[in-house]
Amino acid sequence: MGNDVRFITRNFGKYDPMSIDSYLSIGGYAGLKRAMAMDGEDIASLIAEAKVKGRGGAAYDMGRKWSQSRAVKAPHKVVICNADEGETCTFKDRELIKNDPFNLIEAITICGYTVNAQDGYIYLREEYRHLRPLLLNAIKQAEEKNLLGDNIQNAGFNFHIHLYSGAGAYVCGEGTALIRSIEGKAGRPRKKPPFMKVSGLYALPTCVNNVESFSIVPHLLIDDEREYISYGSGESLGTKLVSLGGNVRRPGVYEIPFGTTVRDIIYDLGQGIPGGQSLRLIQFGGASGKISDGRILDTPYTYDDLKAAGVTVGSGSILVVDSRTSVLDFLRMTQDFFSEESCGQCTPCREGNLHIKIILDKMARGEATQADIRDMKKIATIMSISSLCGLGESAQNALLSAMKIFPKIFEIGGVA
Repeated sequence: MGNDVRFITRNFGKYDPMSIDSYLSIGGYAGLKRAMAMDGEDIASLIAEAKVKGRGGAAYDMGRKWSQSRAVKAPHKVVICNADEGETCTFKDRELIKNDPFNLIEAITICGYTVNAQDGYIYLREEYRHLRPLLLNAIKQAEEKNLLGDNIQNAGFNFHIHLYSGAGAYVCGEGTALIRSIEGKAGRPRKKPPFMKVSGLYALPTCVNNVESFSIVPHLLIDDEREYISYGSGESLGTKLVSLGGNVRRPGVYEIPFGTTVRDIIYDLGQGIPGGQSLRLIQFGGASGKISDGRILDTPYTYDDLKAAGVTVGSGSILVVDSRTSVLDFLRMTQDFFSEESCGQCTPCREGNLHIKIILDKMARGEATQADIRDMKKIATIMSISSLCGLGESAQNALLSAMKIFPKIFEIGGVA
């Protein structure tokens, strides 16, 4: 049976998100106070021991990232919270901000202390503009309580948090594009190196994590019973927030222990597919994620098990598509999204998305040839290895995985 737990989300519904006094009354800021009594490297080691991986999609070891950022010597460094949650069917970060804003502010401050940064930036997606007052209020009240700003807790630690809003560009979920957007430039990715930990926002050393990644840290610091690492196993310790959507009876955000099966997530937590429909496909990790069919249902939701099954955790979304939607129509919808969201800066992504859209539309009209299919696969493969950023590299994940899972669709005369 699938079950949701309460570790990252333990504060949900327990305090008034507009009141720091309410947050303090349930033990808020205990994590920061403990952190400021520790060495920053010990904080990074604690996160590494729990094997926390970044929850924005790349799954980079977070303790290692913080340790690397801390090791960069500079008089001024910054921390960025990526709240540009633009992947389709991904809405877990929204729930964390809405239900537990003070925990996020506390977490970003802990990161600032750990990596020796002086400024933090929250980059909030345009569609979440209704959450701006909540975050601005949390920042203001934390400053009033001397838990943010100058000389925090009279310990000589100065850290300020600034809130920025994007303009609705999917590509700004990529770190360097996000940084350019904050700087007032067009939100387009840049080449690396230099890497952000050395030269990021305003050419300053920069550490970037997303909302869920940050939100774990205050809880982890006061987890004396080691509850977090009691969940999961191997390289997938702890819990994970998943955004379950599409054709399920009970869509929503669930905090699951790593190792819960895909079947239990969909059919227990999500209560299955409505209307007596059958499962067509599941997409993991947003529009840039790979797809699978019902064969994946008994796979444990872990980094390694999903990878072995041909998909990834990605942004943490699980999109369920039932038999009313054909695979071809699903791919065309996904391709429309990427054709619209590509920034157009690099040739493989700009031209590749256009030509793949043309071929998919030809397939829908029954006009495609087998040569078109071969060209489409070749273009998608070139995009995945030669695009400038993650958008172009992953835009055809759904298509390439569909070619493996549903090969008959790509045979001229096949049934979609």
